Amino acid sequence: MKQIFLPMLLALGACTGAPPPEAAPPPSVEESTPEGPTATRILSQDAAHRLRNNSGMTLQWITWDRRGDVEVTVDANGVWHLLGSQSAQDGPGRVTVEGVVTEIGADYFLLDGRVTITDTPDPGRQCAADKVWRFGVTQGRQYWRLREFEWCDGLTDYIDIYF
Repeated sequence: MKQIFLPMLLALGACTGAPPPEAAPPPSVEESTPEGPTATRILSQDAAHRLRNNSGMTLQWITWDRRGDVEVTVDANGVWHLLGSQSAQDGPGRVTVEGVVTEIGADYFLLDGRVTITDTPDPGRQCAADKVWRFGVTQGRQYWRLREFEWCDGLTDYIDIYF
C-alpha cells in the first residue's frame, strides 16, 4: 500500500499546476543621486498625511507637557524634509531632529539625518549622530517614537513626534 500511495500523491501534486509565484522582495530605499536624495517612498498616504500635519515633538527629559515644533516640507523633487526641536523653558536643554524622510509606512518612517540632544537631563550632556533613524508607532499610541533608545551614552531617550 505504501508503494502505491506515494506515487499517487506525487501525481496528484503535479495536477495542481505550477507552484505559486514567490513573493517579490520589498523595494529597497534608493540611494541619493549626485543631484540629491531621491523622492520619499510613501507606502501609506494616511501616515504621510499624519506626518505632514504632526502636532509637535517631545523628549521626556525636557517635558511632555509643552511640545516643540516639527516642520515637514516637500521639495519639487518629492523629497520630504523634517526639522524639529524642543527646548527647555527654564534651562539650556534641547533636542533637535533634522533630515530627509526616505520612507513612510503605515506605522513608521525612516529619517536620514541627525539627532542632537544637548544639556539634558544633565548640563554638559552632548549627543549627536548622523544615520538613518527609525521612528515607529507601537501599541496604538498617537505618536512615532525613535526606536533607538540608548544610542548615545546609555541613558534611555524617548523622542516622540505626535500626530
